[in-house]
Amino acid sequence: MSQPYDVESGDAVHPGHPVQVDRYTAGARINHWITAISLILLALSGLALFHPSLFFLTGLFGGGQMTRTLHPWIGVVLFFSFFGLFFRFWKANLWKSEDGTWLRRIRDVIAGHEEKLPELGKYNAGQKMVFWGMSFLIVVLIASGVVIWNAYFSTFTSIPQQRVALLVHSVAAVAIICVWIVHVYAAIWVKGTISAMTRGQVTGGWAWRHHRKWLRELVSRKPSQPTGTRGTPAE
Repeated sequence: MSQPYDVESGDAVHPGHPVQVDRYTAGARINHWITAISLILLALSGLALFHPSLFFLTGLFGGGQMTRTLHPWIGVVLFFSFFGLFFRFWKANLWKSEDGTWLRRIRDVIAGHEEKLPELGKYNAGQKMVFWGMSFLIVVLIASGVVIWNAYFSTFTSIPQQRVALLVHSVAAVAIICVWIVHVYAAIWVKGTISAMTRGQVTGGWAWRHHRKWLRELVSRKPSQPTGTRGTPAE
């Protein structure tokens, strides 16, 4: 039997009181936090260069010139770090029929009526939209960023091209900051989510409530596969 699309290496169920479910490996968590920190640093340094009223933020990076030097290099770190995340999680973020149903019942999502929602895999439609939105915007940011990186690429582009790239870069930057805010707010809103990316685990009750299809796939795996149990998990 082939492994379900959203069951990843390291996902496992541990019986106990409460049941514990491994959701993210240490490598995935480190990868995530490098990406998150890089994005925050880019947002701060980018805003510092965006408008004179925000220039005071350059003090966090050692001044205006140092900020201008560091900003694109942090962007390179973000790109390669997110590249790692993308290849870890892209399969689990493929769109499924239940995701459309989840979106159509968004009022029940907001109201917390979990019993009216379809059983979900490892990620819900909102998380998948954040993932693909981030993927697209980071590609746009790195591509436009290269065009306006004068220290290395000014000889390969014209002034009009740089102006267009700067506009695209600015719009994409504002968009990705908005997506990031939604991502953080959702993580805080759904109790127990943050611990998944700090400790790597969630309770069986949390997984049963929010990602029941994924949990069913975990507990139904063959005994020869990594740690798993059969039955219905309970806190």
